[in-house]
Amino acid sequence: MNEVSNETRFLHALEIGMGGQQWGDRIIWGYGQTHTDKDIREAFDTSLSLGVRFIDTAEIYGSGKSERIIGTLLKETDQPVLVATKYFPMPWRLTKGFLPRALKGSLERLGLEAVDLYQVHWPSPLMSPEKFMEGMVICVKEGLTRTVGVSNFWKQRIMRAYSTLSQHGIPLASNQLPYSLLNRTADKTGTLARCKELGIRVIAYSPLEQGLLTGKYSPENPPAGLRASHYAELIKKLPPIIKVLQEIGQTHGKTVSQVALNWVICKGALPIPGAKNAKQAEENAGGAGWRMTDDEVAKLDEVTDNIREYPKE
Repeated sequence: MNEVSNETRFLHALEIGMGGQQWGDRIIWGYGQTHTDKDIREAFDTSLSLGVRFIDTAEIYGSGKSERIIGTLLKETDQPVLVATKYFPMPWRLTKGFLPRALKGSLERLGLEAVDLYQVHWPSPLMSPEKFMEGMVICVKEGLTRTVGVSNFWKQRIMRAYSTLSQHGIPLASNQLPYSLLNRTADKTGTLARCKELGIRVIAYSPLEQGLLTGKYSPENPPAGLRASHYAELIKKLPPIIKVLQEIGQTHGKTVSQVALNWVICKGALPIPGAKNAKQAEENAGGAGWRMTDDEVAKLDEVTDNIREYPKE
């Protein structure tokens, strides 16, 4: 593995973070109905009190509402918080100059002069990885972000982004990917291993697979709304996985979701689960600060190995 650069060292020191998508998103996550600003403040405060000091958001979460909420919360705390946000490649954003322009908008909403990590949210058929990274170089040189990352980039695009930044002496700090016991594309395709080799921190979003790995759901009790149809096949395969999670949890005095998060940590990735309230925030934080055994990790690997078909790359 390449030596971790000074700029990216903070990411490698983190065990767990917070995902900010649920904060401000009404359509998918029911902001204002299932959770309020008071709930979010309590989730934020609880996370900080339990040592979780990294939060990830994006300009499109709640059309900027998530960034505004986080900006308000940051003003109300004296605790250090590392902040990451993301650039969304709208189809009319076709030049590198859009990245610093968009980041300035995010910084205004967050009430910050710079973020710790700025990421390209998705690849785009209209802009190459090289062009995205040229925009990121501007962001770094203007002092708008401390480090640069990507999201939903797989092996070939990662190498192109990494190489472009290297020409400017800038490390690729992170790659944010969907990664959980129920979605192991990152390790099955070798992407996780490649990122480790290059010193790129994998940030795992949806590490609890939108609640499926909390133990709340079963074939008899599926989640509501769109998740029910989206996960219809996976839910049928849940019971043996939940059983192993429960067994490991009993050994360590941990819950199903805490074991699922710890598996991600043991794999070398940084999980960023969301939390709608203080109880969920406390539950999430309990996924860190301990380690299951290698045999327990292997048992979870085995029970989820054939949970779905994976691409070759």
